[in-house]
Amino acid sequence: MLRLWRGLKTVVQTSPANTHHYHTIQAIPRECTGSRISSRDRAQGRIPAVVFSQGLLEKNPSNRSPSRKQILTTERKQIRSIIKSVQLPFFCSTRFQLQIRAGSGSSVLLESGTVLPIKIHRDEESGKILNLVFVWADEGTELKVDVPVVFKGLEDCPGLKKGGYFKMIRSSLKFQCPAEHIPQKIEVDVSKSDIDDRVLMHDIEVHPSMKLLSKNESMPICKIAPTYIENPEPIKV
Repeated sequence: MLRLWRGLKTVVQTSPANTHHYHTIQAIPRECTGSRISSRDRAQGRIPAVVFSQGLLEKNPSNRSPSRKQILTTERKQIRSIIKSVQLPFFCSTRFQLQIRAGSGSSVLLESGTVLPIKIHRDEESGKILNLVFVWADEGTELKVDVPVVFKGLEDCPGLKKGGYFKMIRSSLKFQCPAEHIPQKIEVDVSKSDIDDRVLMHDIEVHPSMKLLSKNESMPICKIAPTYIENPEPIKV
C-alpha cells in the first residue's frame, strides 16, 4: 500500500498484515508461579510466559474481556530462533501460532490459537530474556499495537547529499485495529526528500480498520533538517 507525499518526494508504505504460520510457538502450562519456580525453569532452558486477552489491561473493569489467561513456559532455544528469523524490532508486531501441550515433547494438545507478543522482559546486565507476555490475537480481536517504522533510501536522499541530516522523531506508531490487519512494519522511503521535508503521522496510509492512537496526528515522524553552524564567526567587512 503506497502513498506519495509532498510532490512525489516521500513514499510511505505499510507492509501487509501477516501471521508467521511457519513459526509455531510451543508451550507447556505452569502449575506453580513465583521467582524460585521461574529461576528453575530458566535453568532448564525455558522462558516463563503468560498469554491473556488484551482486554484484561483495560483500566475500566466494565471494558475487560473474559480472561482466557494461561501461565506457560516456552523453550528458550526456539524463541531465540524465532526472534533471529523475524528480527527483534518486528517480533512484537507479528502474530504467531501458539500450541499449548500437556508437557515437554507431549503430543497432547491442550489449547491453540494465534498470539501477539507485547512485551519482552530482559535482564539489564546480561540481556537474557526473563519473561514473555503474549495476548490472544485471533481474527476479529481488537488490539493495540506499536508498529515499528523503518526508514529507507537514506543513501540516495537529496537533502542529505546537500548537507542536511536525517532526524528520526518516532521509531514506532501505536494503532488500534483487528488482529488480522496488523502490519509488521511501516516503511518510509526518503530517497527523494529534500532539506526541510518531513513525514507526518497522518501521511501514513493504512487499512481503514486501523485507528492511529495519537492526540496530534500532525506531528512529524521524521524530517530532513538543515545543518546549521553553531556560533558562526562574524563576517569581517
